[in-house]
Amino acid sequence: MNALTPTSEKLQITYRDFSSTDSLEARVRERATKLFDLFPKITLCRVALEAPHQRHRQGHKFRCRVDLVVPNAELVAQNAEESDVSENAYAAIEEAFDEATRRLQDYVRRSRWDVKQHDGTPHGRVAKLLVGEGPGTRYGFLETHDGREIYFHEHSVLNGQFDKLEIGTEVRFAEEDGEKGPQASTVVVTKRRSTVTTTTADADQIPK
Repeated sequence: MNALTPTSEKLQITYRDFSSTDSLEARVRERATKLFDLFPKITLCRVALEAPHQRHRQGHKFRCRVDLVVPNAELVAQNAEESDVSENAYAAIEEAFDEATRRLQDYVRRSRWDVKQHDGTPHGRVAKLLVGEGPGTRYGFLETHDGREIYFHEHSVLNGQFDKLEIGTEVRFAEEDGEKGPQASTVVVTKRRSTVTTTTADADQIPK
């Protein structure tokens, strides 16, 4: 499938306090094109790359900010200014666009959920919350009204609300087939309970 090259009206690039290069702008356009491929309904993508003046310091700490105007929302992402990669303009671009991609993916998932939530979306409650070893290994299981157990990963919980989940929290979810059984690709909190139970996970229990 051919990439959707954003027009000059839909992609605005600004450089502040330093001079750009052809290769730097080409990288920005390449990353922006991938965002339009992901969601063609982006109405405007603004990219600002700057190297703020900093006293008592040699070199620059680059700052990259990506603003995406989409239907009924505006998504803003930027690199972490204190990150070591900020000393490299290309790395700052990658970090900001990676964050913009995550935010856009979450927006797309929410939009699809809003469309589907009136079509008999399954309901359930949180039955287990578990923590594996290392970052990004938190997960849990939902109990459905018909007694089935559905796996879900922390990244499946919309709006970053995994930390707010409790045993008994009522949710809506979108189910799909995983390699080790049914799993929830999207989880939305509808009602919370008060008791929290967290256990240590056996790594073998985590579906890939």
